Amino acid sequence: MSFLVIAYPEISQSDFQRIQKFRQHHDLSFRLVNPHFTLVFPVPDWEEKTFTTEIIKRSKNFHSFEFCLRSATLNKDAFSDYYHVFLVPDEGYSHFVKLHDKLYNGTLFPHRKLQIDFIPHIAIGNSRDPKKCLDMITHWNRRPFSIAGRISVLDIIKYENNMVETRKRIPLKMQQ
Repeated sequence: MSFLVIAYPEISQSDFQRIQKFRQHHDLSFRLVNPHFTLVFPVPDWEEKTFTTEIIKRSKNFHSFEFCLRSATLNKDAFSDYYHVFLVPDEGYSHFVKLHDKLYNGTLFPHRKLQIDFIPHIAIGNSRDPKKCLDMITHWNRRPFSIAGRISVLDIIKYENNMVETRKRIPLKMQQ
């Protein structure tokens, strides 16, 4: 069992459906979880209350924010032989990075994977074949697109037996 922190993007229904239609054919985790940004990656062997208390403490003064996705990019998984296709934010990128850093700043710091870059993203595809992933990227990037949204809630997720369960939702402060 592991705990994670993710943020489901608040996007239009048509953008959500477009992403889900693509993921259905290209993303192995399609049935497991809806499109999301992972802010704290799986942390095993923690008590739920301790994990939740730490995330609430670290996110306490962080404000909700807007983002905009305009490109798909390739990422080689550092821990497996898979390649991934990510939608990455042009706008809001720094908010994701600062929130990620803040969440890992305390007792979670030993679980931060310093050997990989944190790239805020929504995963939309994966394959062991990098050419297939490049084809997916070409599909998305061949024409300009813009998926605007907002992050206003963090979800603490329990991951166990290949199942995802939201254990707590933490609202971020609203912008003034």
